[in-house]
Amino acid sequence: MTKTDTTAPQQGVSRRTALIGAAATLAAVKAAFPAGAHAAGAGPEVAKARLGFIALTDSSPLIIAKERGFFAKHGLPDIEVVKQASWAATRDNLVLGSGGGGIDGAHILSPMPLQFSLGVQTGGKPLPMYVLARLNTNGQAISVGNDLKAVKVGLQAGGAKAKFAQLKAAGNIAKIAMTFRGGTHDLWVRYWLAAAGINPDIDVSTIVIPPPQMVANLKAGTQDAFCVGEPWNGQTVNQKIGYTATTTSEIWMNHPEKALGMRADWVDKYPRAAQALTAAVLEAQMWCDKPANKAAMCSIVSGRQYINVPMGDILPRQQGVIDYGDGRKVTGSPHVMKFWADNASFPFKSHDLWFVTENIRWGVIPQGTNKQALVNKVNRSDIWRAAAKVIGQTGPAGDSRGPEKFFDGKVFDPANPGAYLASQPIKKLA
Repeated sequence: MTKTDTTAPQQGVSRRTALIGAAATLAAVKAAFPAGAHAAGAGPEVAKARLGFIALTDSSPLIIAKERGFFAKHGLPDIEVVKQASWAATRDNLVLGSGGGGIDGAHILSPMPLQFSLGVQTGGKPLPMYVLARLNTNGQAISVGNDLKAVKVGLQAGGAKAKFAQLKAAGNIAKIAMTFRGGTHDLWVRYWLAAAGINPDIDVSTIVIPPPQMVANLKAGTQDAFCVGEPWNGQTVNQKIGYTATTTSEIWMNHPEKALGMRADWVDKYPRAAQALTAAVLEAQMWCDKPANKAAMCSIVSGRQYINVPMGDILPRQQGVIDYGDGRKVTGSPHVMKFWADNASFPFKSHDLWFVTENIRWGVIPQGTNKQALVNKVNRSDIWRAAAKVIGQTGPAGDSRGPEKFFDGKVFDPANPGAYLASQPIKKLA
């Protein structure tokens, strides 16, 4: 599938058309709001911030907020959206802050602001951060090499258990790639393996690889499987390098994924700007979730300065068309990335509690951590609600989505995370 021969004509929109439309929208916004949407009242304290993003489809809300003029509309015309090479680079640039040549906030793996606020992954020195919004739910997958078709590795990974044991016995332990220790992709692949009786710390080697390098590494044979966000799973299938064993939403439907994370000192210094920034991102999420905008969104974010892939690698799965690469092909799949629908944007504290609990399960965060206190400190659902009000939207009544059920029958009840942790037979507690 190529952008020129298939995807673009089918959708009736080209990247050039989408970018021209984005420029026109931005110009119209600046003309209508020369000093920003808040010009008549107390607007943002600053007009700029530096936001990082990784080349993943779920960074779209930040890119669209910039390209379609939502930041400008809310009085932040000078926002920079800056590509990061890896999640480690995102972390390092957040530590620096924009004053040190880094960034103020980012499209980020949801557990990272929780980790950093504790000093985990930041050399023991806490970097206080806030989560202002969830950027998406769903939209990730576990991809495996074609050799695993023979043992029927899919949502159930049991077929891989014997094969991985053979590799280990031969001194060639299977390598399973994810993107950041204790991040979402690490947690999804660990859950999937452990549910099949495969210990991710003993039976295989979990390695950290930046998202854009996943496909090349699988092709080179330096890893056996990986978990990452789109479009890299779709590209793996399109290049016939491997196949999608399972989408992560088959493991946990409507699971939380990326977040809008900001340095706490920036938010505390510029509270009106933080609310305006959040409002702009929320509007961008609403725009991204409209089916009529999917082709234009993918035209923009697939550009060289952003994700840099052909539209054929990114658009189908955004439209619910999933070719798993092993004979399964689904149209109208419920396992699509959501930016706004079903409260996808709202930062439920119950979800952050799960992230803390799983980080404790795998020894990333110490057992003695006061989980709820950490979540309450980092999660700023109050800013989300204030921003939503500005754009005429409302969120859920409370901060918990309630008990969550996983594909293996396990249930996480945010009222009793200890029971969930105790129910998991495979874990590594710090």
